[in-house]
Amino acid sequence: MGVRTAVEKASRTLSLSSGKAVYCLHELVHNEQVVADLKARGLRFVESLDEVPDGATVLFSAHGVALAVRAEAQRRELAVVDATCPFVARAHRAVRDFAARGVPVVVVGRPEHAEVRGVMGACDGARVVSTPEEVAALPFPDGPVGVVCQTTLSSGTVRTVLDALRARYPHLETPPAADVCTATRDRQRAVADFVCGGGDGVLVLGSIGSSNTNRLVEVARAAGAAFAARAGTLEEIRALDFAGVRRLGVTAGASTPEDFFRCAVAALNGQRKGSRV
Repeated sequence: MGVRTAVEKASRTLSLSSGKAVYCLHELVHNEQVVADLKARGLRFVESLDEVPDGATVLFSAHGVALAVRAEAQRRELAVVDATCPFVARAHRAVRDFAARGVPVVVVGRPEHAEVRGVMGACDGARVVSTPEEVAALPFPDGPVGVVCQTTLSSGTVRTVLDALRARYPHLETPPAADVCTATRDRQRAVADFVCGGGDGVLVLGSIGSSNTNRLVEVARAAGAAFAARAGTLEEIRALDFAGVRRLGVTAGASTPEDFFRCAVAALNGQRKGSRV
C-alpha cells in the first residue's frame, strides 16, 4: 500500500507539473526499475534539500524524513508532496508522543536505513538497536521506555530484540508501530509456510537495496530452503542456477513492480526443466 501510494503521488505530481521540474528527496522507493521509470518521466532525485531550488516542488520518499527536513522545506517555501508510507508515519507519530511525555525512545532497526534515519529525526536522544546484545548497552534507566520498529525487518528479528527489551525494561511501551508492516509480515509468513510445506527453492524478486526483499531471502534460508536467491532483472534471473530445485516459490519485495513480477514468472515457466513454479 505504501509503495503503491508513493508511486501514484509521484505520477500525479509529474502530470500536474506543467513542465516544471519536480524533485524527490532520496529514492522514492527502493527499486531501480521504479526509479528509472520516474527519472525517464522527468522526476529529479536528490540527496539533500540544498539541491532543490527555492519554491520548487519536492516529494518526500516513502521512507519518511526527519522533522528538521520538514522545517527546512517550510522555511524555504518548497511545495511538499509527502509520500511517506502510512506505517512509517505511524512510527513517527509514536516517537513524537513518547518524546512529548518524556519517555526515552528505542528504534529497532538498521541505523543506515533511510526509514530509521527519518524516525530518529522525529525526536532527540533516541537510540537504535539491531540485536539483543545492543539492548544490553542501552543507557536508559529502569522505567517506561518506548519502542518503534523499522517496518521492513524480519518478524523473527523484531521478536528477538523485543524480547530482550522487555526483559530489561518491564515497563516497555509497545504501540502498533513496534511491528513490521502488514505486507512485510504476510510475505515473510507465506515464504516460511511454503518452505515448511515442501518447497525447496525460493526466488525473491526485488532490488539489492530493498531491505524487505533481502529479509525475505533470509527468512527462506532460515526456514530451510535449499535454494534462496534474489533477482532484480530478467538478466539476473537467467544467471541463476536452479539445478536440483523441484518446487520453486516466487515472491517479491514490497517495491517490486507487478508487471515485472508477471514477466519474471512467465520467463521462469519458459525455462523450467523439471521444476514446478
